[in-house]
Amino acid sequence: MKKIVTIIICCFLLINAKAQNFNDYFINKTLRVDYIFSGTASQQNVSVEELSQLSEWAGRRYHLAQLPLEGNGQISMNDIKTGACIYKTSFSTLFQEWLDTDEAKTLNRAFENTYLLPYPKQPVEITVSFRDKKGNYNPILKHQVNPSDILIKKLENTHVTPHTYLVKNGSPEDCIDVAILAEGYTPGEMNLFLEDARKTCEALFAHQPFSAMKKRFNIVAVQSPSKDSGVSAPKNGIWKNTAFGSHFDSFYSDRYLTSSNLKDIHNSLAGIPYEHIIILANTDQYGGGGIYNSFTLTTAHHKFFRPVVVHEFGHSFAGLADEYYYEEDLFNGIYPFDVEPWEQNITTKVDFASKWKDMVEQGTAKLVEGGGYSFKNIYRGAEDCRMKTNTCPGFCPVCQRAITRLIDFYTRP
Repeated sequence: MKKIVTIIICCFLLINAKAQNFNDYFINKTLRVDYIFSGTASQQNVSVEELSQLSEWAGRRYHLAQLPLEGNGQISMNDIKTGACIYKTSFSTLFQEWLDTDEAKTLNRAFENTYLLPYPKQPVEITVSFRDKKGNYNPILKHQVNPSDILIKKLENTHVTPHTYLVKNGSPEDCIDVAILAEGYTPGEMNLFLEDARKTCEALFAHQPFSAMKKRFNIVAVQSPSKDSGVSAPKNGIWKNTAFGSHFDSFYSDRYLTSSNLKDIHNSLAGIPYEHIIILANTDQYGGGGIYNSFTLTTAHHKFFRPVVVHEFGHSFAGLADEYYYEEDLFNGIYPFDVEPWEQNITTKVDFASKWKDMVEQGTAKLVEGGGYSFKNIYRGAEDCRMKTNTCPGFCPVCQRAITRLIDFYTRP
């Protein structure tokens, strides 16, 4: 019996190892899937809106069937012929944030979401799953994709938005590709946008570990034009016609600057290799937002622009949680105290061993109560950090290690 079990395990490992070989299952193109996430706090739905093919794959070519982070949702791709999982990715969404609002208890709303997947050689089944409050991942949609489907839109020869590389360290295959987009900049303001994009690069690479690992990044500034200058501020009665329709007051929070126009964002990037997105808003009003594996959106002309854009990129790129909190526990319930958060920089101590317990034992980090918006029962790794305040000079050791591990995951076998 022991020999049979050993043979089964070995066969499983061989199948899993094979799934890690990019060329076995994929060609050097991208499958872009546009979804509609809809529903209420009690019932969610996912629908396929459109499939597109992009000219090349800029994402990772290693650890294909592994997740970098668990996220609030996950996408898995299985080869139909063999049943093998050949790719996984994770995400968070504005829709899932909205599910925690009072409005979601009674109103049914829909949100656009777009994801980039490696283009399969053979038919695949794609599963989209959401994480519930207990930390379980529940399949919401399964759908099949035939790569030879004639209705998959070819975006290879579409108009390519003018763009300029600010950091170019290698091919998309070897580097993490970050696109910086203009929001609320008219065609006559593109020189201002390029200056703001350069400041973004300076701010990002002034922080460790991005500074030490700069050679693993490509940064491209994409000159996406808007008809109006500035962005919408509904509380002030201001509505602008901009490239991505972003606005303050998301979920009635004054400083929360977001965009629901995910298709417009990704359409502006067709023909440009990219994995992660930073959007700069042409305004001096304070605010921003960062959503894991979706986008960073922040104002470019406020005095705290530099620390804020890095903070929000900590969310969208590295999936880091906010480390600030409110003594009134205004957001109590977003992180249940009996479930370990998937974000690597906060803990409820339910599974602290999987976080930075080893760093506490080594004396390189702490366990400080307060984080994830809660005054009690959620802990962070330092008194201060870029994920807590705008005045802290950098990321704490816990966040630095989390970012380093993620960069390695994307760029190293």
